[in-house]
Amino acid sequence: MQSWYNIFPKNTGLSIYVWIIFCLLPFYFIFRSSTGIEIIFGFIMILIFFVAYRLSFISKSWLVYLWVGIEMAISIGMTLFYGYVYFALFLAFFIGNIQSKMGYFTLYVVHLLTTIIAASLSFFTQNELFFAQFPFIILSVIGVILLPFNTYNRNKREKLEGQLEDANERIAQLMVMEERQRIARDLHDTLGQKLSLIGLKSDLAKKLVEINPDSAKVEISDINQTARTALKEVREMVSDMRGAKLEDEMIHIQQILKAAQMEFRLEGTAKLTNTPLYVESVVSMCMKEAVTNVIKHSQATTCKVIIQESPDELQIMIQDNGIGISDKSDSAKGYGLRGMRERLEFVNGSLDIVISDGTILDIRVPNVIQQMTQEGLT
Repeated sequence: MQSWYNIFPKNTGLSIYVWIIFCLLPFYFIFRSSTGIEIIFGFIMILIFFVAYRLSFISKSWLVYLWVGIEMAISIGMTLFYGYVYFALFLAFFIGNIQSKMGYFTLYVVHLLTTIIAASLSFFTQNELFFAQFPFIILSVIGVILLPFNTYNRNKREKLEGQLEDANERIAQLMVMEERQRIARDLHDTLGQKLSLIGLKSDLAKKLVEINPDSAKVEISDINQTARTALKEVREMVSDMRGAKLEDEMIHIQQILKAAQMEFRLEGTAKLTNTPLYVESVVSMCMKEAVTNVIKHSQATTCKVIIQESPDELQIMIQDNGIGISDKSDSAKGYGLRGMRERLEFVNGSLDIVISDGTILDIRVPNVIQQMTQEGLT
């Protein structure tokens, strides 16, 4: 329970020197006895009490209650035969350190009753001595009543404070990890798209440089502009992640699909009205990653984006006519798809993969915030 150097009560209003005096006082009460046998018996009781008191701090399970029972018996004996009631304060402090609620309340009640009964009987056997220290006996009984509660609540508070500190430290670590993952995903999505576009335009410019130099110059100019745009977006993400609008991302998607010589089709409108900006930003980044994967892996000639927004849900489907995904389970392990799923989890969204004449990525996000707003207004 506690180390040997922490067996004296803390924060009880009494100095540790007062508790040391309580340890020495029983010898004074014993020497008041008239016979040698009583003195020897008293010394043995004191020795056994402090040995049991020490063992009660280092023992576990039922042995703790055994040592406390021995201490209670010695405390009662010292009160009845020698008029020394202050061992009850040591027991009161220890009982406050019992972690089991049942054990704590049981020992508390038993100790309080035995202390009061022993003190009351001692008024008839040790009347002169008891009347002389009557105010201190009253204070000791009050300590027996209050000290266990004070110790128990303090230990409970310290335990909760320790758990709270550990929880705050863990939360801080998780926040750092999540921030790193978020930045990694955003950099991967943004740079992946822009670098793919630069790669495609570089290949196209290489082919056109001899055939059509003017068109090659246009492509090189686009490459330069794309690189500048990528640099600007990276700087914005590092300083403070901006909210990505679906309309803006749709323009970028059209550009990259055109550079990849893919036909682009759009059903619905990219201008959202019922979707919060944060959700729209998450969905935009997911759609950007999905289109990048279509260009890299699908070998498709057409990419179709379907946007359906209702008061309850936002649905976006990215469909291509490519080779599809040969193993759906393995595809889910890829960094891009895993990153999209992690993003969507933060907005209670979902990502489904349908293989039918190509691949369909079905993104669905419930408009929870919008629903709560409408319910609050009504």
